Amino acid sequence: MGVLSPAIESRLILPPMTARSDHELFPFGSLCLGKNTKRNGITKRIRVKAQLEKQVSTAAPSIDFSDPDWKFKYQKDFESRFNIPHITDVFPDAVAYPSTFCLKMRTPVSSDFPRGYPSDEEWHGYINKNDRVLLKVIRYSSPTSAGAECIDADCTWVEQWVHRAGPREKIYFKPEEVKAAIVTCGGLCPGLNDVIRQIVITLEIYGVKKIVGIPFGYRGFSDVGLAEMPLSRKVVQNVHLSGGSLLGVSRGGPKVSEIVDSMEERGINMLFVLGGNGTHAGANAIHEECRQRQLKVAVVGVPKTIDNDILLMDKTFGFDTAVEEAQRAINSAYIEAHSAYRGIGIVKLMGRSSGFIAMQASLASGQIDICLIPEVPFNLHGPHGVLNHLEYLLETKGSAVVCVAEGAGQDLLVKTNATDASGNIVLGDIGVHIQQEVKKFFKGIGNPADVKFIDPTYMIRACRANASDGILCTVLGQNAVHGAFAGYSGITVGICNTHYVYFPIPEVIVQPRIVDPNSRMWHRCLTSTGQPDFI
Repeated sequence: MGVLSPAIESRLILPPMTARSDHELFPFGSLCLGKNTKRNGITKRIRVKAQLEKQVSTAAPSIDFSDPDWKFKYQKDFESRFNIPHITDVFPDAVAYPSTFCLKMRTPVSSDFPRGYPSDEEWHGYINKNDRVLLKVIRYSSPTSAGAECIDADCTWVEQWVHRAGPREKIYFKPEEVKAAIVTCGGLCPGLNDVIRQIVITLEIYGVKKIVGIPFGYRGFSDVGLAEMPLSRKVVQNVHLSGGSLLGVSRGGPKVSEIVDSMEERGINMLFVLGGNGTHAGANAIHEECRQRQLKVAVVGVPKTIDNDILLMDKTFGFDTAVEEAQRAINSAYIEAHSAYRGIGIVKLMGRSSGFIAMQASLASGQIDICLIPEVPFNLHGPHGVLNHLEYLLETKGSAVVCVAEGAGQDLLVKTNATDASGNIVLGDIGVHIQQEVKKFFKGIGNPADVKFIDPTYMIRACRANASDGILCTVLGQNAVHGAFAGYSGITVGICNTHYVYFPIPEVIVQPRIVDPNSRMWHRCLTSTGQPDFI
């Protein structure tokens, strides 16, 4: 993920960032590889990014670089923004207890705790609260480097540290007083059941007896016809062997105040929320409402987005599985195209605002000739358009395969302004549009093509997690529970530079993470496909 800092953006005269609406955030109430590229990498990057919602840099809102202490001030500002909320912020006198989590004790602790809370001072498996993980690991020497993320024009190196995730030696909740709830929101994603399972198992290891699932997303808090589901290791033992969500999913939901009212009535003091940007915005609003009411509640998010579009994280669960499952659709499209006379296969993959799945699936398959993503604009018609290149491919190799992300080329479609229950704009079907335009184009030149279109969206989201995602889900679920017992709230757990960390929710939901058209990964994809620029 490459981001230009505000300092570089202003120096390059980029347009201001477009803010997302409250409803979008909380929905309740080029590279020079193309043969047509005329400009250098920086100019191309500006042109592309000017048409996108730019990602948020980790730089401070305003920096006076003439100040000799700017670097120190920047670090202080960063530390302040990435400081994770804790129970003691609201309850300074909150009592800390020795942790009930110890790997020398692999069965749940007894319900009456006759000897108090067990601890093992000789076990060095706890995370110190001052442990940190480096957020950025590449030291760029110039803002013109591929994928450069710079704070100032000289790309000055500034260390940025975030909180390491894991079990702490002290906990702020008595397990026998905890009632934990799990809720899954948004759409389906491979790995949901894996996370649910691991949260339940880890809670039981801490000694929690009251664990429930809230059915069908946030609406489960208000719909009287939806009863909470008691959860235990016995209930979730084999749930990870199937896709979907044990608890069900839905979009939208009641007001924040109604959710917190329901949590108070049910006695819930730990809430684990599995969802994407909008769901996390909801989780943060619940956290803030609990604080205003002086409730000792831990709200922890687990980022769930198959699109891999959450800021600052290496990846989110379900993404690896989606890329792997997409190979079947791509291979089918390739076989159809390769076996037909003048065959063209078109595959539409998920990716509303970011093209990570399409990019990675194209790179993995080695069978894609054209990859189209939301971050990089393109023309269908014209001398440099996609259709012209398809004609070239049919003439030179006899067939072609196109991979397109669902959010790509929306400027080519008629906008409806309709929104779904989460407040997301309903996208036009770019896959069908390209299919129709391809047929029309080749019929128009008197040399028809055999076009096949495949949309595997729901097959991909409904499958079970693969081994890679299974491991990720397991660790995310464990660390979510560790974070809650450590007294943190309003946080989400993620993987950063291969290490697991806690982020304050507001820092990851500002807007979706997107593919940087000047990143090395996109360059690699273009090298693989051999496609030109389509502008």
